[in-house]
Amino acid sequence: MKKRIVILGAGESGVGSAILAKKEGFDVFVSDRGKINDKYKNVLYKSEIPFEEGKHSESLILSADEVIKSPGIPDNVQIINKLNSKNIDVISEIEFAARYTNAKLICITGSNGKTTTTLLTWHILNKAGLNVGLAGNVGRSFAWQVAENEFDYYVLEISSFQLDGMFDFKADVAVLTNITPDHLDRYEYKFENYVRSKFRIVQNQTADDVFIYCADDPVIESELKKRKIEARRFPFSTQKELKGDGAFIKGNEILFNIKPNIFTMTIENLALQGRHNIYNSMAAGVAAKCFGISKEVIKQSLSDFKNVEHRLEFVARIHGVEFINDSKATNVNAAWFALESMNNPVIWIAGGVDKGNDYDILKELVKNKVKAIICLGKDCTKIKEAFGDILEIIVETTSMEEAVRFGLHLGEKDDIVLLSPACASFDLFENFEDRGERFKKEVRNL
Repeated sequence: MKKRIVILGAGESGVGSAILAKKEGFDVFVSDRGKINDKYKNVLYKSEIPFEEGKHSESLILSADEVIKSPGIPDNVQIINKLNSKNIDVISEIEFAARYTNAKLICITGSNGKTTTTLLTWHILNKAGLNVGLAGNVGRSFAWQVAENEFDYYVLEISSFQLDGMFDFKADVAVLTNITPDHLDRYEYKFENYVRSKFRIVQNQTADDVFIYCADDPVIESELKKRKIEARRFPFSTQKELKGDGAFIKGNEILFNIKPNIFTMTIENLALQGRHNIYNSMAAGVAAKCFGISKEVIKQSLSDFKNVEHRLEFVARIHGVEFINDSKATNVNAAWFALESMNNPVIWIAGGVDKGNDYDILKELVKNKVKAIICLGKDCTKIKEAFGDILEIIVETTSMEEAVRFGLHLGEKDDIVLLSPACASFDLFENFEDRGERFKKEVRNL
């Protein structure tokens, strides 16, 4: 009898998993408690994969041999608890897809910078002529690509939610950009649970594998003292000179030291500027060097890369006021990087769904760089409490049009209106992309 696979969630990862499971000969069923996007519904119809929407039918789900869960579904919802009580394995799409490919896997996680680092790494490998796929939290579903392509390498952006459903999976090269509090609502508001989740990126690695990490991150450094990491360690740093393999700053250059090769690159030549992007470029350069890619290709790629949409994206300059879209900054640390990289007075558009945010680390930057806050969200209480004694101007808004118009009204020549919300988007928008697109549309309507 065919093994029965049930997939919860019919988005990109869920439908990709269904395509691969069908190809591998499983009895497949897809269940989504919400409405399935027509694009994905048509794929399921065409592939003759049975599905349901608007409900989770327990009789159909609890008969599974194994369940693949969308990363957006929390681990403590009723249907997952019932699956656990019946000892039915619940895994992520990444875990499932990795079983069916022999490709080398470069896996990137972290609270911030993971998307940019993933895209940079893919850009270098692609420019070097490698047969490489881009997947995970960015690009097309990993499972879908495994079903339909024959890539030799994959660069995967992996979230903590995906890592939580990964057990036998192993990264050939694991990259950990940083760890700062994020998604604590999914981790019982315990930072140590989130840290443990991020470190699953190194599980099952052997001495033949590589672990690339930020040596300036105190959380990572502290955790490394408690753990035995089997993989070869390649740290990167902007603050100290490293003795062994890795990358660090010397003067105005990045020194990449991956024995037997050492090469340097001038910071000014990086396509992406700002301290956070130096980290991202270092991580991507070290990862690429692990596959023997030439220094010429790495340097060229790091200097001609085009940044990801919704990450410090220039939108327009209107009446001398610059508008920048950083909608992808869904946590406090991402907003810190954005504010830290601003050199002109900032009118900061912030707010949304608070994920247990602690705004203390932003107070000094806000005091020095921000002239007004435009709070965009249904509840602005925490932002007003955090910054009310620092700034005279904190405006509450509940629409992007209103927020953008206030930005222009408050701005003077050479000021920057920065959308860097530090919060999730789901109170007013579908996701951070929708929030960023609406920002750009309203700016262009001014």
